[in-house]
Amino acid sequence: MSDTAAVRHLADRDWDAVVALEHDAYAGLGLSEGRAALQSRAAASPGTCFVLDVGGRTAGYLLALPYPEFRCPELGRVEPAARTGGNLHLHDIVVAPALRRRGLGRLLLGRLTGTARARGDRRISLVAVGGSDRFWSARGFTAHPGVAPADGYGPDAVYMSRPVPAARPGPAGPPAPTSLREVS
Repeated sequence: MSDTAAVRHLADRDWDAVVALEHDAYAGLGLSEGRAALQSRAAASPGTCFVLDVGGRTAGYLLALPYPEFRCPELGRVEPAARTGGNLHLHDIVVAPALRRRGLGRLLLGRLTGTARARGDRRISLVAVGGSDRFWSARGFTAHPGVAPADGYGPDAVYMSRPVPAARPGPAGPPAPTSLREVS
């Protein structure tokens, strides 16, 4: 079986799927935020929030917004307005469990990186939760031990960031869709 994966901007029709994916990913960690908080993050920066479609269904998403460096949104709190400053905060990235370990998260992160570069952002930051800091370190993010994320992120939360890498030589434009094959 072969499915095509595509990354596109988040649309109003996606919210039921995004909220369900977010709940499944974060409720067990006590970090699920709910629809209003998620929608406020996307409303603060619609051009930096994406959905991953695989085989015609929503299989993942990414929410990012401009945020001051070394700070992060408070979980569950509605975001008041867009911010500026050269730092794009990757607030949330989720791929459906059945589709993980296939490079789909890399597609979302690649789209965000290209967007950050086009916007002129200097850094991408995030808060690693649930022991994911090693995963993010392998993708070039560095921990900032002196920066304490808000209490709601959990005891093992780690604020991390990386510079926005320079563009690689090659064809311009969005990445081509990726074909996926089921692996037994």
